[in-house]
Amino acid sequence: MKAIWNSVIVAQSDDTVVVESNHYFPAGSIKKEYFQASSTTSHCPWKGDARYYSLSVNGAVNADAAWYYPATTEKAKHIEGRVAFWRGVEVVE
Repeated sequence: MKAIWNSVIVAQSDDTVVVESNHYFPAGSIKKEYFQASSTTSHCPWKGDARYYSLSVNGAVNADAAWYYPATTEKAKHIEGRVAFWRGVEVVE
């Protein structure tokens, strides 16, 4: 799978985990040069507390376009530390 934003592949992996229609990429598969830590957080009752990244590609910024759960609940351990995308990031095979 590939995550693409602003015509650039920002993550690529054959080992994604799909939860609630979102592909969660292994942390090692993201191209870190495009990711900036965000102060945004959110809470999911069954997954835990999420942290966010903004994407910066070719001079454009997509705020909070990616999220991950650094420490999940027991039910969501299979996505702990993995990164998922939204806000216009295209995930394709």
